[in-house]
Amino acid sequence: MAEQTNEGDIQGLIFDCDGTLADTMPLHFHAWRSTLDRYGIALDEDRFYSLGGQPTVKIVELLAGEQGLELDAVNVAKEKEEAFLIRLDEVKPITPIVDIVRANEGKLPMAVASGSHRAVVFDVLKIIGLDDLFDEHTVVGAEDTELHKPNPDVFLEAARRIGVDPEKCRVYEDAELGIEAAGRANMACFDVRDVFTPARVT
Repeated sequence: MAEQTNEGDIQGLIFDCDGTLADTMPLHFHAWRSTLDRYGIALDEDRFYSLGGQPTVKIVELLAGEQGLELDAVNVAKEKEEAFLIRLDEVKPITPIVDIVRANEGKLPMAVASGSHRAVVFDVLKIIGLDDLFDEHTVVGAEDTELHKPNPDVFLEAARRIGVDPEKCRVYEDAELGIEAAGRANMACFDVRDVFTPARVT
C-alpha cells in the first residue's frame, strides 16, 4: 500500500468505484462469465481480480489475444456491460468507504476515478446514494484518459479537476493495478481490502 504523505497533508480524496465505493465485483464477475462463456474465452476469478481497473474492452482484447481468438471486442464489451446492468439493483455500498465520503462532504474536495465508463459509474453511484456528491466534473471514467490503470492518468486527471496537487491527494482503491497507479501518481493510497473483502463467486 503506497503512503507518501502525512495525514495532515491530505487536501483531496479520490475514490475508485467498483470494489471501493460499491460491492460490484462479484456481479461484474458473473457478467464476465456469462458473456465470455458464449465466446469460449476462459477467465477465472483470480485473473478477474488481477485485471481490476482496466476498461472492459481492453480486458476483452487482452484475453482474446492471449487465447488466440478473433472477435469484435467492442461488441463483446457492450454485451458484458449489459449483463452487469441487468443486475444493477443488487449492488450494495461498501459502508466503511461510503462513510468516509459522507464524513468529508463539504470538508475536502472529492472525485471518483474509475476504469468503467462514466455512465455506468453514475448508475452505480445512484444505487448507493452518492450521486448527489459527484457530478460530470468530479467523475473520471474510462473515456476521459487515453491510458488506464496501472498508468496514473485517471488519478492525475481527478486531482486536476478538484484542483489539488497529486501529492496532497489520498486514493481509495481495492485493486493492485489501481494501487500501482496511485503510487505512480505520487498519491497516498488506502487499500480497501484492509476493511472489506468481497464474497467469492467460485
